[in-house]
Amino acid sequence: MKSSNQPDLFAGTPDAVPEPVSVEPARDARTQARALADALPDRLRLGTSSWSFPGRLGLIYAPTANPRALSRHGLRAYAQHPLLRTVGVDSAYHAPVPTERLRAYAEQVPEDFRFPVKMPAAITDAVVRADGGRPVEANPGFLDPGRATAQSVRPFVEGLGMRGGVLLLQFPPLGETITADPRRFAEDLYRFLRRLPNGPCYAVEVRDRELLTRDPVEALRHGGAQAALSLHPRLPALDRQQALFADLPPGPLVLRWMLRANRGYTEARNLINPSTDCTNRTRPRAT
Repeated sequence: MKSSNQPDLFAGTPDAVPEPVSVEPARDARTQARALADALPDRLRLGTSSWSFPGRLGLIYAPTANPRALSRHGLRAYAQHPLLRTVGVDSAYHAPVPTERLRAYAEQVPEDFRFPVKMPAAITDAVVRADGGRPVEANPGFLDPGRATAQSVRPFVEGLGMRGGVLLLQFPPLGETITADPRRFAEDLYRFLRRLPNGPCYAVEVRDRELLTRDPVEALRHGGAQAALSLHPRLPALDRQQALFADLPPGPLVLRWMLRANRGYTEARNLINPSTDCTNRTRPRAT
């Protein structure tokens, strides 16, 4: 189980760093991005899945910043980048993030900044997993609205306030028992969504193409949630996903740019490894 501190995107939780530490933004990159940011619509929010990945030194943070300091001290500098007006709290997937920590995040960013936050896997994964992802047993908290409210919804609302973006239900690959019956999954999802508190914008992302049928679409429609589209090798192309969810009621378009179809996780990690020269690094991933 990972720490509920915002983790390094690929390399786990950074080591503790002495206080006080400051992380400065990459001044040149920020200046160059201003004109582009001014030309984009105000409603468009670009961001990454974490603010702590050291491969962004020189792009978002000063090249001299201590990579181990990014997790605790990088958010304020991240939020100064003109193009980055949102960032994911991915650590919430591994363990609930308490209200106080979310409130501390909100205090470091401008009013128009937004945080998409994941519900814990303890709610969205059908199984309990050992280290390495091996399934151990059925998860008794799967789609439990009471647990979701206490561990995720309430901290999201009370901690982030107006800076809360979307509360993301990211379902990992759920296995043949569930994917063989998309309607049953859709019914369970609908009942879960209907029992969640009103207020937050809920978005749903699945990683099984077998579940992308009309039944889950109707679950989102009647459950009051949006679809989160994802560029991922396990899923159909984005245009097919968009067509499937096109007739949902108007709401935020949530697009997560993960892995392209011909590239694996390890290859993507290596392309933006901190040891790579800055000029060869991939641009920040959209959330």
